[in-house]
Amino acid sequence: MDLHGRTVRRDVRELGELLGDVLADQTPVGGFDTVEALRTAAIDYRRGDRPSRDDLRQTLTSIDPDLEHVVARAFTTYFELINLAEERQRVRAIREARQAGTIEHGLAEAAALLTGADTDIQRRILHDVLIEPTFTAHPTEARRKTIKAKLRSIAAILETLDERRLLDEEHRGLLRDIEAEVISLWQTSQVRSRQPEPTDEARNVQWYFENTLFDVIPEVYDELASQLEAKGDDPIDVPPVFEFHSWAGSDRDGNPHVTTEVTEQALERHRDIALERYRSELRTLTGVLSQDAAQVDTGSRFDASLERDRERLPATAAAARRRFTDEPYRQKVAIMRERLARVGTDRPGRYESSTELLDDLERLGASLERNGARPIVESHVEPIRRQVETFGFVLATMDLRDHRENHTRTVAELLEGRGMDYSSLSEADRVDRLTELITATEPAVALDGRDDLSATATRVCDRFDALADWQAEYGEAAIDTYCISMTEEPSHVLEVLFLADQAGIVDIPDRCGLDIVPLLETESALSRAREIMGTLFENAAYRPAVDCREGPQEIMIGYSDSNKENGFLAATWSLYRNQRRLAAIAADHDIQLRFFHGRGGSISRGGGPMNEAMGALPRETVTGQIKFTEQGEAIAEKYANPRIAKRELEQMLNAQIRARREALEVGGTTVPDAWRSAMAKMADAAREEYRDLLTTEGFVPYFERATPIDVIETLNLGSRPASRTDHRRIEDLRAIPWVFSWTQSRCIIPGWYALGTAIEDYLEADGDVETLRSMYDGWAFFRTTIDNAALSLARTDMEIAAEYSELAEEEHRARFYPRIAEEYDRTVEHVRAITEREDLLTRDWLRESLDRRNPYVDPLNLLQVRLLNTEDRTDEEERTLRLSVKGIAAGMKNTG
Repeated sequence: MDLHGRTVRRDVRELGELLGDVLADQTPVGGFDTVEALRTAAIDYRRGDRPSRDDLRQTLTSIDPDLEHVVARAFTTYFELINLAEERQRVRAIREARQAGTIEHGLAEAAALLTGADTDIQRRILHDVLIEPTFTAHPTEARRKTIKAKLRSIAAILETLDERRLLDEEHRGLLRDIEAEVISLWQTSQVRSRQPEPTDEARNVQWYFENTLFDVIPEVYDELASQLEAKGDDPIDVPPVFEFHSWAGSDRDGNPHVTTEVTEQALERHRDIALERYRSELRTLTGVLSQDAAQVDTGSRFDASLERDRERLPATAAAARRRFTDEPYRQKVAIMRERLARVGTDRPGRYESSTELLDDLERLGASLERNGARPIVESHVEPIRRQVETFGFVLATMDLRDHRENHTRTVAELLEGRGMDYSSLSEADRVDRLTELITATEPAVALDGRDDLSATATRVCDRFDALADWQAEYGEAAIDTYCISMTEEPSHVLEVLFLADQAGIVDIPDRCGLDIVPLLETESALSRAREIMGTLFENAAYRPAVDCREGPQEIMIGYSDSNKENGFLAATWSLYRNQRRLAAIAADHDIQLRFFHGRGGSISRGGGPMNEAMGALPRETVTGQIKFTEQGEAIAEKYANPRIAKRELEQMLNAQIRARREALEVGGTTVPDAWRSAMAKMADAAREEYRDLLTTEGFVPYFERATPIDVIETLNLGSRPASRTDHRRIEDLRAIPWVFSWTQSRCIIPGWYALGTAIEDYLEADGDVETLRSMYDGWAFFRTTIDNAALSLARTDMEIAAEYSELAEEEHRARFYPRIAEEYDRTVEHVRAITEREDLLTRDWLRESLDRRNPYVDPLNLLQVRLLNTEDRTDEEERTLRLSVKGIAAGMKNTG
């Protein structure tokens, strides 16, 4: 059966032609011809039909600022459209594989893994597995919300053209609709006129829950249930395996704009979205449940429930009876909708929790089943139950986060009022004093109504004071996690526990309303993990807090700063090794552990396919529960399209079920000593080479000139500042603009630099390539590491990077560019030798995508270089420069 009426080549060709028509009609004289000249010259050079890029440079040199802006907009818009064509192709591939029964790493495999295990293992897997994607507001999404809305509209039209049999007139009408959207897209500014506010970022994240995940989650559960039924003899009840979190509107680390008011607005909107979606689903259900009382026996449980509803809300029940005479199911649903409408108010009869709604849905489903209406339950009731089970009345649990320095400062100021000089205490004395205060029967300090505190301490106290109110209003599940950035000592965790205790959120040993999550992101913190966590697990205040939660201790590990600090290979090995170490520490103290992986969109920040990352984790760390961040354009790429979102979720679930089964049946990861030794040696050599590069005199000025970091820092990407301080030091720069800058210049050193030197040092010290090949074939961690580096290498273009290097001072260019280029060549050579393949990429579709994009990114890179080299740029040139950043990000499908 032919499922689709189009191909990716047709989509690319027709969208490109349509954009060309718009250019010809909408741009100044010469606009279309200039873009065409650049496009053909770039393609010819990439094909080998031109000896150099001189024609490109000459064209760019000859045009005025107005045409420069046209060029930047044309190629940026082209990439936005081509990204839609490639998204559509991915959907085609998914649908065709599903139809053929050949889809890999999906729910059929997950069901086989479950049904193939013995009963005890099966039960343990289903009990243990919980996947927690956490959506952040980190500013790596370069597109405006308005632009995204127009692109989603075009994507919907492409889907209709591809999947429906259309009349000629319908086809013509849809093509006209695309043309209208492309014209509107062209006439809309690509660059934000203002910096986004935290509420904008929160609404952006909420869109994906409301418009995609709410509908996709029931589909995942439904298909898994179908696959389990087909493969097993006994019915298997699948418990909740997904839980979503959000930092958007609650992450305060380095962002003074995230206030208590912002967080409360986000919490309220989360609840409003969830409640409105349930009311909408129940409205649809009302249309289905038209059963006449004379035709069905609703059962005593249902009848008793409906009678209680009539007593609870007599007016609503009477109105439902009049409207739905002799239709008990519709009467019940009408009352359920009214109870939902009253949540968040003081009106009687409201649902007090989502558990009460789940109970009503269960009774309704059971009554329908006793009347032979199981298909109605599966199609209409079960999806709502899964939604409520997953999203509750909170949509996504919000995690608070702040830098540990702010907590330390706040505690010091609060205790100073009691005559304690907290700042001068040693670490051991701080731990003792905090433990004493937390376990005391009375509060030590007041958090509210203080006028003797600094602005920082006031903000922190207000937050904890508000947290108690938020949990009372929205429920503890709405906001019950607190992440501490740059945790370096046990006292940094106890300070948060102390503040929560003073706010009434904690009452040791009886209650703890907060999961406190240390973020270990520096080499010093990771290397001292046993000391930090061991002290906490043995602490008289903290251990009871963990026990009160009756759940795992969550530890967040940071990929971004560790990579920026130590380089790709050393950071990757350190994180792997320290995860094993932390798992051992938790086991020694009989603590269940959940890792929270602070992954970014780029390879250097832990990006890459999530299912592959899950499979590469040390087995002893696979407890079943896993949490990870989803950031920036990665959120749009994974969750904007419902079919792709479902595919992402099913791959995650498959990987986690597989990993948990292996951990239960096989135990810890068994890696030969020779492999561990090889990794340790290579990691040490890589760290030394990487650190030497960064500390070589002149590197920071070279970075400032050979990348567009100055432009990136002024872009209105997000509400958070690009740097932690006003100084331009690598250690102060946030990881996102660090990676973003190198990606723009096509020299993606955060994703591979020093790997080649490390491998070469290993080989020269009596190592052999056969050992490395064996590691690649037999160790998922090493294979994923090499494949991720290969992807960054494939996306790197040293010819383009050379253009940027010419912007630096001659002394710095001569010192750094040859060194980086030699390392690139060295790394490519060794990666090819280990993988035994000429092409760095393992996926044909990715090679086709890069080949399709590269000729169109080149003009934008050369235009950006030209503008960066222009002194005293006009306002128009500044706008074009910022737009070039957006265009290259769209072309590379990655920022940071």
